[in-house]
Amino acid sequence: MNAAVSDALKIEEYRIQDEPYYEPLGDEVAVFEAAWRNQLPVLLKGPTGCGKTRFMEYMSWRLDRPMITVSCHDDLTASDLVGRYLVKGGETVWVDGPLTRAVRAGSLCYLDEIVEARKDTTVVIHPLCDDRRLLPIDKLGEVVPAPPEFSLTVSYNPGYQSVLKDMKQSTRQRFVALEFGYPPAELEARVVMKESGVDQAVADRLVQIGHMTRNLKDNGLDEGASTRLLVNAGKLMRTSVPEASACHSAIAEALTDDPDMLAAIRELIASVY
Repeated sequence: MNAAVSDALKIEEYRIQDEPYYEPLGDEVAVFEAAWRNQLPVLLKGPTGCGKTRFMEYMSWRLDRPMITVSCHDDLTASDLVGRYLVKGGETVWVDGPLTRAVRAGSLCYLDEIVEARKDTTVVIHPLCDDRRLLPIDKLGEVVPAPPEFSLTVSYNPGYQSVLKDMKQSTRQRFVALEFGYPPAELEARVVMKESGVDQAVADRLVQIGHMTRNLKDNGLDEGASTRLLVNAGKLMRTSVPEASACHSAIAEALTDDPDMLAAIRELIASVY
């Protein structure tokens, strides 16, 4: 089996076969599709656990393109994205990074929480995000053109960013931006029911608690309870954990370690139950 065939088979592992459950909040599906067809990169903005990753999984399925996801962090280097030389079997060989593999295969590439990566790392995506659509690989002396099917999407959470961790204008103005938030109560309850398996009444109570904690943002909490946390609590309840206990473990303790804030959230939970 030659290297090209092997790489193609590996990329197919990233293809999503079954339709992921996703509830649109607005016209984000149509905008993303239009951006993809026009070869425009996309920036997803929104709080933790509001559905950005699920949206990308849905779009990967909808567009029938594999998706390679990279969770960005402080130690992420340009070589981690593009590739590096490694020693294998006594030989030094080049190994493509996830961004290079995505470009060569014409797949979707999703860089989650892009601002967590080092500033010098994010510069590598600039030539991919304008009319050039090129990925320079300096160590190989190669420039890889992105095929029409390739799409780059990045995400970040504006609520957590500081001056030291914000997206530079030279980067963000290369993207079409989509803003995500938590869904309206009725829709969020439907998501919680679908994802956790609880009934309508339980989902409504969880959503009520979620909205209460979000009112504490900037009053002791960096973020309120995400939809993801509400789903986690619902899953605990579905497997016989008492509702209040599930909320304490999946919501209160997951949000904060501060004793005063924990006490405040426990009071919110008690007011519902």
